[in-house]
Amino acid sequence: MAIIKHKEQRVGVLIDVQNMYHSAKNLFKAKVNFDKVLKQAVAGRKLVRAIAYVVRTEGGEEETFFKALIRLGIETKIKDLKVYYGGLKKGDWDVGMTIDAVRLANGLDAIVLVTGDGDFVPLVEYLKNQGRQVEVIAFSKSTSTELRESADDFVDLGEESKKYLI
Repeated sequence: MAIIKHKEQRVGVLIDVQNMYHSAKNLFKAKVNFDKVLKQAVAGRKLVRAIAYVVRTEGGEEETFFKALIRLGIETKIKDLKVYYGGLKKGDWDVGMTIDAVRLANGLDAIVLVTGDGDFVPLVEYLKNQGRQVEVIAFSKSTSTELRESADDFVDLGEESKKYLI
């Protein structure tokens, strides 16, 4: 899927941190280098906005990580982890990411979703129908086939895993 990326394109990057964290941990027993991922996503274009969707646990030990994202120029949207009766834990950002993508789309030429979650296929299709270029960046082994196929471009972080992992 070769697409044109030029320096005048206005790009927005939306990062599903939980998805990327678990993929890197499960596939490589490593952590994601979000600085390198952001540079790959922007690809020399005009970054309008980069947003990381994160979850705060009960202990709050992630605060240093959240501050590191902000130092990289990545806005963080934080949601507290919900713990339900019986121990079920939930903290996904699918709806929040989707709303932000739709809200920001008019001011962007390209939207980069950093996630492998197949729940975003309808969002990709919607954004493409609105004339936006939609790119997905994730680890191929943990990315929905439908998501890869629906995007205008897919970058597999697993192909150069050493570059994108810590």
